[in-house]
Amino acid sequence: MALESPAHGPVSPLEIGPLRIWSPVVLAPMAGVTDAPFRRLCRELGEKGLPPRLAPGDPACKREATPGVDALAGLYVMEMVTSRALVEGNRRTLDMVRPDPSERVRSIQLYGVDPATMAKATEILIDCELVDHLDLNFGCPVPKVTRKGGGAALPWKKDLFDDLLHAVVAAAERAGSRTGKEVPVTVKMRIGIDDEHITYLDAARTAVNRGVAAVALHARTQTQHYSGTARWEAIARLKDTIPVPVLGNGDVFSGADAQQMMQETGCDAVVVGRGCQGRPWLFTDIVSTLNAGPVFHDPGLGEIASIIEKHARWVVEDQGDEGRAMREMRKHLGWYLRGFSVGGTTRHALAMVSTLEELHELLHGLDLDQEFPKAALGPRGRAGGEKTPHLPEGWLDSPFLTDAERANLHLAEDGANGG
Repeated sequence: MALESPAHGPVSPLEIGPLRIWSPVVLAPMAGVTDAPFRRLCRELGEKGLPPRLAPGDPACKREATPGVDALAGLYVMEMVTSRALVEGNRRTLDMVRPDPSERVRSIQLYGVDPATMAKATEILIDCELVDHLDLNFGCPVPKVTRKGGGAALPWKKDLFDDLLHAVVAAAERAGSRTGKEVPVTVKMRIGIDDEHITYLDAARTAVNRGVAAVALHARTQTQHYSGTARWEAIARLKDTIPVPVLGNGDVFSGADAQQMMQETGCDAVVVGRGCQGRPWLFTDIVSTLNAGPVFHDPGLGEIASIIEKHARWVVEDQGDEGRAMREMRKHLGWYLRGFSVGGTTRHALAMVSTLEELHELLHGLDLDQEFPKAALGPRGRAGGEKTPHLPEGWLDSPFLTDAERANLHLAEDGANGG
């Protein structure tokens, strides 16, 4: 990857409670993607875009960076975890929240529907010193979550949304008073369920009233899923409505996109999801662009092969099981090699790769002199068309919970795995 000729003026750091995020970019939590190795890779590549005065370890650095307080090259959020699984001590969930020793700021997204369980999970995370920043998921459009009233469907129920925020913020304050540590709570949401059921402005006001430190908006409705174009004008309206930082999400696939979103909407930071799948160096581009750094150029296949092998080694180290780790890597390989001339036989072999040695041999059997293909630029990840909202029966009849709906809410955490 290459950087050349600086361009624009730098943006201001983002402050969320006690956290200072010197490059206002956030890696969105993605189920099965933003595990510790991928977060570390994105963060390491993001730091390559920092100016010398912020680069870690650089003698020209003008200030001390304190772990747990300063995030130099953005905020990197781990996969969403469910509150009930955390409270019940689920082994996989506890493994997911295990901190990466290299992380400067431990950022976790929590999902749940029961205020008491969400509060208990919040206190566990803070008391066990597992979190520096807690984000709440109200944006997941996955049918198996929304059909039970969770994710993007939840803000429609104003009483439940308010109860959850009240419970979590109060729990964070209680735990903070015991530990002497302030952990800011933020929320991520969508515009609404569909164009007839818009929720984001009322929900954001409620969040601010309950003490939330920032609001992230994926500028699509639940119905849109990941289709069409994100409605950045909604981010601008939200920024004009609430006094806390607003984080914009949707259709950021380059540093230029990030800068354009911030200029058009006035948002305080950009949130990146699908755009970095198979392209973690997107954070180099965004961090450099937002810090008035050099123009970025995507790496060629030779450099990408080295990044892939580093990623794979880290996954093996993290999981302690080479076979399982390489199965986990297979989806990333498809994303990394998008648009390159690989050949059907080799692609099939990569889709079945089971060892680091086999991966090395397959990658080094490619023409590594290939430049980054134009076909691999732009939108990435799932898109598709609009989807009919999957909701509990009668969910839209009232913006307040019925007794029956409240009794069935616990089902919403069954099978929840991301947003």
